[in-house]
Amino acid sequence: MLDHLIRGVTVVDGTGTPSYTADVGIRDGRIAVISAPGSSGSGTGSGSGSGSGTVTEEARTSEDAAGLVLAPGFVDPHTHYDAQLFWDPYATPSLNHGVTTVAGGNCGFTLAPLHPDRPEDAEYTRRMMSKVEGMSLVALEEGAPWSWHTFGEYLDALEGRIAVNAGFMVGHCALRRHVMGADAVGGQPSPAQLDAMVRLFHDAMDSGAWGLSTTQSSTHSDGDGEPVASRHARPAELLALSRAVGEHEGTQLEAIVAGCLDQFDDDEIDLFVNMSAAAGRPLNWNVLTIDASVPERVPRQLVPSERARAAGGRIVALTMPILTPMNMSLGTFCALNLIPGWGDILGLPVPARIAKLRDAEVRAEMLRRADSKEAGVFRRLADFGRYVIGDTYSAANEGLTGRVVKDIAAERGLDPFHCLVEICAQDELRTVLWPMPTDNDPDSWALRQETWAHEDVLLGGSDAGAHLDRMCGAPYTTRFLGDCLRGRKLVGLEQAVKMLTDDPARLFGLRERGRIAEGFHADLVLFDPARIDAGKATLVHDLPGDSPRLDAKAIGITAVWVNGVEAIRDDRVSGATPGTVLRSGRDTRTVSTR
Repeated sequence: MLDHLIRGVTVVDGTGTPSYTADVGIRDGRIAVISAPGSSGSGTGSGSGSGSGTVTEEARTSEDAAGLVLAPGFVDPHTHYDAQLFWDPYATPSLNHGVTTVAGGNCGFTLAPLHPDRPEDAEYTRRMMSKVEGMSLVALEEGAPWSWHTFGEYLDALEGRIAVNAGFMVGHCALRRHVMGADAVGGQPSPAQLDAMVRLFHDAMDSGAWGLSTTQSSTHSDGDGEPVASRHARPAELLALSRAVGEHEGTQLEAIVAGCLDQFDDDEIDLFVNMSAAAGRPLNWNVLTIDASVPERVPRQLVPSERARAAGGRIVALTMPILTPMNMSLGTFCALNLIPGWGDILGLPVPARIAKLRDAEVRAEMLRRADSKEAGVFRRLADFGRYVIGDTYSAANEGLTGRVVKDIAAERGLDPFHCLVEICAQDELRTVLWPMPTDNDPDSWALRQETWAHEDVLLGGSDAGAHLDRMCGAPYTTRFLGDCLRGRKLVGLEQAVKMLTDDPARLFGLRERGRIAEGFHADLVLFDPARIDAGKATLVHDLPGDSPRLDAKAIGITAVWVNGVEAIRDDRVSGATPGTVLRSGRDTRTVSTR
C-alpha cells in the first residue's frame, strides 16, 4: 500500500525534459511509482489530469492535483541555518517556499568544532556570528544548546529534529580557533598546529561534513572588529586543507575572497584554481553580481572557471535570479558599514555618529570613499537619491514613509545624502532605508539570462538564516518561478525547475535527490503555476528573545514533502520533522571535476 498518492498532476521532473501528466505514489520516504505519462508536455503546468495511465494501487491518503505542478524539492546551495535549525527545525521561510535541502556551514563559519577546555570559544563564536552574519546574539545564546565539541557531535545534535534535509561544510575559522586559540586571529600555525588542524578536519569529514568553507573577504570581521581567523591563512594552509578534502567521498569546497564582490585579482584566481585542483573537487563561491552597467565583471568572474577546468578542477559561481531588497539603516550594522571608511563612523555611539554625519566635510569624504574603486560592488549603495524611506519614528518624519529621497531633497534644497542624514537624525538613526536597485533594467536582465546558461553558473546565494533583519533571500525560489511563468519569462518552467533542483543536487553529489524518478527520495513540491510567488518581506519578532527578522509568505505552494512526509500544507508547517542530516559519503557521492 502507498502512503500517499498524488493524482493527475503535471510532473516537472527536474531533468529539463517536457512536463507530463501522471499519478505519483509515495511509500517509505521514496517515490514508489509514477504512472505512464500523459501528453501534457506544454511546459505551462496546465495538465488536465487525463494521463494515459493511472496508479491503481491503494493508498492511505490521496489527493487530486489536476492543474497543479509537482516538482522535486528545491535545493538551496548557500544558507546559514547552522543555528536557526535548533529553534526553528522548519528552516522558515525556506521550507515554505519549497526548499527541502539546504547547504550550511558556508563562508568559513560554523558552530563546531569547539575546544572542550575553552568555554570562551563558544562565546567568541556567538559574537562573531552575530557580527559577521547578522544573527541575533540573544537568539544564539538562548536558542541553541551549545552542547557539542566535535563536529560530529554538532551533527548528532541536529539529527532527528529537523524538517529539512541539511548538509554542512566545516568552517575554517572554527578549525583555526580550536587549534590556535586566540592566536587564530593574526597568527600563523606552526607545522605541528597545521598537522593538528588537518587531523581535526579529517575527523569532521569522517563524521559526515561536506568539506571545507573559508573566507578571505575584507567584509568579514569578528565581534571585536578584527579580521576573522581564516583571513589570516596563507595559501599553503588552504592547500593543505584542500588536499584533505580530496581524501573523502562526496566532498566539496566553498570559498569567499574580496574579489567575489566585484572582480577577482590574479592572486585570487590562482588561489581558487589551485584549491580546486588540489582537492580534485568542485569549489563554489558567491555571489556573482550581474549588472549591464559593468559589462566587464561577468567575463572576469568566470575566468577562474575556465582555468580550473584546464587544471583538473571546477569552480562554480552562485548567482541570485531575483533582486533581493535590502533593509538598511544608519543605526545598526548593515552593508553600509562595509563601504571602505564608513565602518569607523557608523560604529560610533549614536550621538557622536549623528554629529559626524552632520559634518559636511565628513559626508564629502564618505561619498568619495563610497564612489572609489576600492568600494567595489558597494558603489551601488552610494546613490542616496534612489533610497526609499521605510519605517520612521518621529513626528518630524511623519508622512515620509514610502517616499524617494531625491524628491524630499529637492523640496528641502539639500543634496540627497545630507537630506537622508537629517531624516535619520530625527529618528536617532532608527529610520529604515530601502535602496532601489540600480540593475533592474532590461539590459541587466538580458545579461542574467545569458549568464545563467553558463555551465559553471548556478542559481543560489540566498544567505537564508543570516542577516535576519536586513534581507530575506529565502523566497528566491517561488519568486523566480513566478517570474518565469508570468513575468519576464526568461527561462521556461522545465529549465527553471532544473536550475533549482537537479543542478544543485548534482553539484553536491546528492544521492537520489533533485529529480522525480522512481526510487528517489520523495522530496516534492506541489504548486499552482497560476499563483506561485512570494509575498512582501515583513518584519516579525519570532526569534528567541523576541528578536526581529524579515519573513515572506509563500504564495501558491500547496504542499511540500520531505522524505515522503508532508511538512508544509498551504504555507503552514505540519509539525513533522522528517528531515535528514545529509552526511558526505553516505548521502553524497564524489562529483568529477572533469
